[in-house]
Amino acid sequence: MNQAFLFSFLLTTIGALVVIPYAKRRPKGTPTSWGEAMLASVYVFGLMFVGFGIVPDKFIAHADGELGWSKNLIIYGPGDIFKPKALGGNWPFHMSYEAVRDIVVVVIHVWYFGLMIFLWGVWQKRGDGKPSTELATSTFGRPLVKKS
Repeated sequence: MNQAFLFSFLLTTIGALVVIPYAKRRPKGTPTSWGEAMLASVYVFGLMFVGFGIVPDKFIAHADGELGWSKNLIIYGPGDIFKPKALGGNWPFHMSYEAVRDIVVVVIHVWYFGLMIFLWGVWQKRGDGKPSTELATSTFGRPLVKKS
């Protein structure tokens, strides 16, 4: 497998998941400074640039170059089960390795889009835990409950 593709894929995925521990420690409603906003925007832009630009490009380069997937290579499958009818098989259409390459690239994009939506949800829901049902206690350990 292509090391550049694997490294960029893992780097982007792990870099995006680093947001989860940061979201757990940053309380909701904390004011954001200009520097924090700029640093966060550069970080997110960098992750999106790598995830949506470099990772798919590295897979396309790997599939075209090292694997040799092109339009003229048709998928026959094991035992020629995917052999198209036009070439004497039973499969209703022919599919090239280039189409598989493009499908994998779409799956990569869907992966990062789903990861973005998941992380947006994590960030928006940070600090929204269940309210505590414990009663406040005095210094003597007794519950502080006002009787009505």
